[in-house]
Amino acid sequence: MSNAAAVPLALAPEPQAGLPSASAGLRYGALGLPLAFVALPLYVLLPAHYADRYGLPLAALGAVLLGARLLDALADPLIGRWIDRLFARGAHRAWCAAVASALLLAVGFQALFFPLVQGQQALLWWCAIGLSVTYLGYSGVAVVHQSWGARLGGNEAQRARVVAWREGAALIGVLVASLLPSLAGLQWTSALFAALLAAGVALLARAPRPAHRPTTHPGAIGLLLPFGVSAFRRLLAVFMVNGIASAVPATLVLFFIRDRLQLPAWEPLFLLTYFAAGALSIPLWLRLVSRFGIARSWLGGMALAVAAFVWAATLGIGDAGPYLAVCAASGVALGADLTLPGALLAGVIQRAGHGGRAEGAYFGWWNFATKLNLALAAGVALPLRDAIGYRSGARDAAALDALTIAYCLLPCVLKLAAAALLWALWLRQAPAESPTS
Repeated sequence: MSNAAAVPLALAPEPQAGLPSASAGLRYGALGLPLAFVALPLYVLLPAHYADRYGLPLAALGAVLLGARLLDALADPLIGRWIDRLFARGAHRAWCAAVASALLLAVGFQALFFPLVQGQQALLWWCAIGLSVTYLGYSGVAVVHQSWGARLGGNEAQRARVVAWREGAALIGVLVASLLPSLAGLQWTSALFAALLAAGVALLARAPRPAHRPTTHPGAIGLLLPFGVSAFRRLLAVFMVNGIASAVPATLVLFFIRDRLQLPAWEPLFLLTYFAAGALSIPLWLRLVSRFGIARSWLGGMALAVAAFVWAATLGIGDAGPYLAVCAASGVALGADLTLPGALLAGVIQRAGHGGRAEGAYFGWWNFATKLNLALAAGVALPLRDAIGYRSGARDAAALDALTIAYCLLPCVLKLAAAALLWALWLRQAPAESPTS
């Protein structure tokens, strides 16, 4: 991280709306790659890693994941308010916080996947502490990155492009993370992650920087400011329900592949297809935004996800080809989930008159909701499967049917609920905004 710290922020372009060029988009968005790179091991590989390699019981592991993610989620609004205060003193201060947080993140990730203790009890404590340190570093970097992009402003199309650069880089990071652990091992994965994180922070120093506006919302008032905005409350409700719908299958996907499909050797290809489809779909979603707007495009993504997971519920042992098609379709839907809600939030901040002043507070609560969803998914789905008799490697029909319901059909019900909320709370109530105005 020392090389990143040496990059002079003064070389960054002058403040302007959006991202004026592809090179500017790359400099801003690159940090999304390592942030997403680390997310897949933490949220998808970690539960199976500790359960299969170290033999930790799913109920105990689920409790640890729930506790660590809840603690992390509670810290995010405070981190967001702290980042706002740093931005109020200049983008350089916020960037320095990203450097310090990135160092904490890299150290925590290495320790988490290479524990120095033995025994179930010690490993559970190590996992809990390692997750807390890693999440704290992740939150600091992520809130700076998200707030930086939202502070660039712009119309609907410009805001969508800012998020698209960030999330497009993120999907490339996930693609790398989906292949590297199985091809090169976790040690090389950890080393590459640290290098990418240093490069991403360094490039952010040269990205278009947001305008400097001193904050007018100090202390607790600023922390709770987003909840005084009706549009934020409505959007957050949709985002949370939709997020739970996505978090449940993310927690269960490896178990579904290994036990329902019995295709563990296909895991890298399935994950590659899913995330590659998400990355390649981003230009499609940007075109749809320019024609239909952000909210209606997001609604289309939800419908596509439901169709894909209903199909997945019909699959069984050896259905590699059909599940690849499911991965591709749900990956396209993922592109909408990653790109469009954040762009809607940036518009909410602008229309509320809080642009350039309170993005950290908004994204702090936004990330709180994201992590609460993940915590609920891990804390409910894993112990629930344990309670009904499912264990990793199960082959009996009843246990596999329960896994299919949890992985495929429960997310469909939640996605449909999110779509209904998006229609009722947003499309019928929010004022229309031209994509290019």
